[in-house]
Amino acid sequence: MSAGDNPQTKSARIVIRNAEAGDIDDIIALQKRAFPKMEPDSPGMIRGRLERFPEGQFVVELDGELAGWASTFIVDEAIAFADHTLDSITGHGYGSLHNPEGDWLYGAEVAVDPGVRRIRIGQRLYDARRGLCEDWGLKGIVFGARIPSLRRKIKEFGSAEAYLEAIQEKKAKDPVLAFQSRLGFEPVRLMKDYYPEDRESLGHSVLMSWQNPAWVEDEKAPVRPEPRTIRVASVQFQARAEESLEKFERNVEYFVDVCSDYRADFCVFPEMFTVALLALEKRRLSPEESINALSRHTPRFIEFMRGLAVGYNINIIGGSHPTQTEDGDIQNVAYVFLRDGSVHAQEKIHPTPNEKFWWGIKGGDEVRTIDTDCGPIGVLICYDAEFPELARKLADEGAGILFVPYATDDRTGHLRVRYCAHARAIENQVFVATAGNVGNLPGVENMDVNYAESAIITPCDFPFARDGLAAVAAENVETIVVADVRLDDLTSARHSGTVRNLSDRRFDLYRVVWNKR
Repeated sequence: MSAGDNPQTKSARIVIRNAEAGDIDDIIALQKRAFPKMEPDSPGMIRGRLERFPEGQFVVELDGELAGWASTFIVDEAIAFADHTLDSITGHGYGSLHNPEGDWLYGAEVAVDPGVRRIRIGQRLYDARRGLCEDWGLKGIVFGARIPSLRRKIKEFGSAEAYLEAIQEKKAKDPVLAFQSRLGFEPVRLMKDYYPEDRESLGHSVLMSWQNPAWVEDEKAPVRPEPRTIRVASVQFQARAEESLEKFERNVEYFVDVCSDYRADFCVFPEMFTVALLALEKRRLSPEESINALSRHTPRFIEFMRGLAVGYNINIIGGSHPTQTEDGDIQNVAYVFLRDGSVHAQEKIHPTPNEKFWWGIKGGDEVRTIDTDCGPIGVLICYDAEFPELARKLADEGAGILFVPYATDDRTGHLRVRYCAHARAIENQVFVATAGNVGNLPGVENMDVNYAESAIITPCDFPFARDGLAAVAAENVETIVVADVRLDDLTSARHSGTVRNLSDRRFDLYRVVWNKR
């Protein structure tokens, strides 16, 4: 009996596949094992790359455990071979310079579990990159290679340039560059201060390239996904003193039904629209009593809206609902109900002075994208849309649509939200859907009068609406507005538009950094 026939013999099962959102925690853990002295990526950075170019993110599984990871994106030749740093070429790690119309595949990172040896995980990842390059008809692959022996050799050779020259003349040997040379990559030049955290390489790297021998000019024909068109509906909801909870729910269901009849993918309600439930109380309540009353409705509200999302096959951004959390804090929370039955929550980060005064609301501490069947989205509750850092983080993480439920009592407040929503759409090249309350709610503090003109807002460029408004509601009328938006138009605008706000950022000068909590 041969060794292969021995029932005690078991071969390792290796799977190479594209990375998924569920791999993010494992990827970060792998980065820590592979590069313990370097800072790993944040979850948002990996989410951003997965959304922009899922085909270019690879993992290797060994017996079901993550053993390797490689990240790539596509760039123009001029960017690929110009002087750059790892931070600038990767758009602070989010892959925001990815250009589907570019001609070179850029390797952002390869990480291999140091505990896994002799099965060529690294080579498999480089082979996957090579196959992607050939399938997409790109000119070749380029990346910045580490020189981990440089710190030990710098005194001997006097400079990084002299050491690289000695390697090219085979008078010295670096293990990483030797491995990549065996795979067919050739050094182009030294890049100083490429990655300052790489102390073994003294922050430097070698620009390496491989040219695709099958590349033929004007014959690039990658298989690209169909254009993604998404239908968005904003509900301009009238605040009214309902006679019962059931009547309030029937009114909400009516609008969900209408949006579903329009075959909308998303239906967004206004901020604080559930505060109308306070009109059911027998007497005027203090702020503390009001929050307690609303919190009693929270479990039923969540289950009711979740049932609507599943039953009507639509994703619902459920406005926002003031809620007392388990730790006693009062927060303004936007619940997102997806048609797969999942429920997500986004806290308002910046309560307004009135919210703090009347309701004692405290701000949350995290803004993040929410994965949907239409791609990642973001939610900014009213005042949050007036802070550009929040929208930039969501856009970097891959959100193509930002939903802004809002509640304002007069035209000046409405215009603050509207103008900032336009600004967020332009500077991040995303779509923004706003939904506000109209009507009056006597006896309910901070919600007694309302003003809104809900809209679906686009960037301002040729693929989009002339005035940046795909749809807009008549002011102060209970209604819905519906519009189709194409995420592929965002991609085109970001890489070939009249202005290219995301890719034209000066990564060498500024960045948005979130404190770790």
